[in-house]
Formats: sequence, structure tokens, C-alpha cells
Amino acid sequence: MKTKSLLLLIVLLWPLSVLAAEMSPVTEECLDCHRTATPGIVADWERSRHAQNTMEEAINKPDLKKRVSLAKVLRPSARVVVGCAECHTLNTKEHKDTFGHNGYEVYIVVTPKDCAACHPTEADQYTQNLMSRAYGNLNDNPVYHNLVDTTNGIQSLEKMMTSLTPPNTETNADSCFYCHGTKIEVKGKKVRDTSMGEMEFPVLTGWPNQGVGRLNPDGSMGSCTACHTRHQFSIEMARKPDTCAECHKGPDVPAYKVYQASKHGNIYSSLNKEWNFTSVPWVVGKNFTAPTCAACHASLITNDEGDVVVERTHRMNDRIPWRLFGLVYAHAHPKSPDTTIIKNKAGLPLPTELTGEPVAKYLTDAKEQEERKRNMQKVCLACHSTSWVEGQFARLDNTIRTTNEMTLTATKILLAAWDKGAASGLDQNDSIFNEAIEKKWVEQWLFFANSTRYASAMAGADYGAFANGRWYMSKNIQEMLDWLNFKLTETKKGKKRR
Repeated sequence: MKTKSLLLLIVLLWPLSVLAAEMSPVTEECLDCHRTATPGIVADWERSRHAQNTMEEAINKPDLKKRVSLAKVLRPSARVVVGCAECHTLNTKEHKDTFGHNGYEVYIVVTPKDCAACHPTEADQYTQNLMSRAYGNLNDNPVYHNLVDTTNGIQSLEKMMTSLTPPNTETNADSCFYCHGTKIEVKGKKVRDTSMGEMEFPVLTGWPNQGVGRLNPDGSMGSCTACHTRHQFSIEMARKPDTCAECHKGPDVPAYKVYQASKHGNIYSSLNKEWNFTSVPWVVGKNFTAPTCAACHASLITNDEGDVVVERTHRMNDRIPWRLFGLVYAHAHPKSPDTTIIKNKAGLPLPTELTGEPVAKYLTDAKEQEERKRNMQKVCLACHSTSWVEGQFARLDNTIRTTNEMTLTATKILLAAWDKGAASGLDQNDSIFNEAIEKKWVEQWLFFANSTRYASAMAGADYGAFANGRWYMSKNIQEMLDWLNFKLTETKKGKKRR
């Protein structure tokens, strides 16, 4: 009974305990209205570390326990919690979405540039990350953008021929750009009825969106809330694979499904209730007993003695030697997060030739790849022997080579189709994604090769065999060749009849 009474007391006092630290007067004013207007947002914030800790407290923690990277706070807000005003009024002059609101200048879209006030290292690392450029890398690359158009566009049928109407911005925002990010712009203002009376707000295009490469009204790129969802900004959420699953679940990037099928995923699903997802640093073997996405790619990990296994990073490819997905062939990571600058010998904005050779001058060299591989292996070696880890990586190297070979075979069939006039391609200045054989070629690398590589990297074997794996690569090659031979045979028959 005493235990139940104590738990009830804790629950009743929870809102008071989280707000024990001092708030700024402006944040207090925000909360006075928003507890009524947006109670869910306020409740989330009240549960967050932002509501419970001042910047001064955060900075004075021991180095390994710090969650901020700012060395010193000069502004008056050092002794108040990070509340509404501290995030939504920080850089009003830089934000095009700033507007007058109850006597204050505030803005709607909080960005990495705002978060950098307390997390400058993380924000800087993120700018070097392919994710931060995800919008431009997709939208400003004519090859990729054509794939978007042929995927999201509206097809119509007339006289047994299809025609394509390009997708509108709303369709794209609801599809590819949900994860890649949208471009948020201010298009005037609008008066709305609210629970507090009539108020004027900026009209935003591309909103709502929390995509990883979002273009923001202050000129910054990215969205921290893609992983640390507002307004709790929970490190626990960012460390759980369910968060990554928002954008890494489909057949083009099946990381989450492969993880679920793997031994690591099995351990996570069985035992994660016993893990501590909020500890900083994250202690391997104590706080968690199998890697999640964050453990491999982002988190600061130590052993029980306090020795650092790997440093925290928000440049997600710091521990990845190979770029496995999203493109025709697996290849070394680009040197620059802006991949629109890449041009192959054929003039295409691709990091490899269509026949697989890497465009080396734009890609990391063997030394850098080896360094990133060692960084990843440090995570693996915290639980596995050297021979186990080396054997796992040898299998991945083999998978990269063989999936690239299988993709090249499919590409050769496609090139033959273009050469023999069975399909229209680059030489005819036509889309390379709009005919049956071209769509099957895309499936070869975007679905089947990707799935096989992920399965090899993450030990999710079935996804490398029959669940969109090697079986489908083999089957797809045969279907492409059969399609081409049938098309050529029918063409010959047609000529004879004429």
C-alpha cells in the first residue's frame, strides 16, 4: 500500500517537479495561453529535459555526461530552462517566418541554426551529413527528379498509350519529400479565428514537414525534429529504431525490416524493456545489450569503465565506408554532402558510370573508407570477437561486389534494349524510368540489390535471399532478357508482315 501511495504522489506532483527550475517571463506568458490552446505541446515540453534543466546546469556536467556542446553561455538565459521563448524568439531577424504575436516577435519553424545555440557541434556535423542536403540532392538532380516525376506523376490512358502529368507539390510533399524535406517559404499572412480571438499568422508553403533535408525560412537545411521529435526532443526516441523506421522501412531502404529480422532486432524486441535509453554516455553491456541504429551510427558509447568506444556524431556516415542504397551501384561515400556537383564521364549527375565504374574524384578514398570502417568495427568489437567482426565485414564486401555485378548485368540488358531500339533512352533524350524494362532495371538496384546489401550489413539473412533479395535479382534479370527478346521478335514479325 505504501508503494502505491508513493507512486500516486509522484504522479500528482509530476507537473510541479518538471517545472521546478526557473522559467523566463516570456516563456511563462507563452504557457499561460498554450496550456489551453495546445495542451498536448505543453505536456510534451513539460516532460522534456528542456523544461527541467537550465543551460548553466547542462554545461557544468562532466564531459561524458554532457548533452550540449556549447562551452560557455553568455546570454541571460543561462539560468532559466529552455522554453518556448528560448527556441521561438532566438533569431527573429534571420527568420522570414517571424511575425507579431501577443506583443512579441516569434517564428514558427525552429531550425538547426536555432538548435546550434546550445548544440553547435551537433549542428555543424549535421551540415556535413548527406541527410542535410536530402532536399537538394533529390530535387536538383535531373536524373533523380525524373524518377520522382515518373513515380508520383498521374498517368492517363488514351488510344492504348499512357501519358504522364507531372506531380504537383502537394503530391511530392506527401511522398518522396516527406522524408527528404520540403522547401518552406512564407507566402503572405492570414487572419484566423483562434480560441484567443482573431490572430494573424504567416502562410507557409511546404508545411508541415520534418524531413531531414528541409529548407528552412532562416536559410538553414535540415530538421533536428526528424529524429528528436518536438516538443520532448527525447534522446530515448532518437535511440530507438522505430524513429528511423519512418524513412527506412520501404523496399528502397529496408533497414528497419532487415533489423527486425536480424539477431540484433530479435534481442531488441525481446529485451529492450530492460534497457536504459536515456543515459549519457550510453554504456554498452549495461544500458543496452544489442545495437540499434543510433548505437551504430550516432551515439556516444562507453564501456563500464568509462572508456570511450566511439564518440557521438551527427554526421551519420562517419562510421560507414560504403554508400549502400539509393543509387545504381554501391560506392564509396561522396566527399561533399552536396551530391549535385557530381558528374560522371557521360555528363550524368551520378557517382558511378552506368557500367559501374566509380567517379573517384568526387568520392572518399580508400584511406578514408578504412577509417570509417574501423570506427564502425569499434561498435561491433564491444560485443564480438575480432574473427567474428572480420568475417562479417568480409561477407559484406563480397555482397557489395556481387550485387554490383548483378546490377551491371541488368544494366547491360537495358543498354541493349536502347541500342536495338526496343526502348528509348538517353540517346533519344527520353526518360530512363518510363518503360517496362526501365522500371524493372530500377527495381534491380533500388529494391533487390539494396535489400541484399542491407541484409548482409545487418545480418538479416532472409532479406538477402527470398524477401526482395538474391532470388529477385536473378528473376528480374531473366524477365528483363525475356522482355527484350520478345520485343525484338515481335518487331521482326511486324516488319515481315509489312
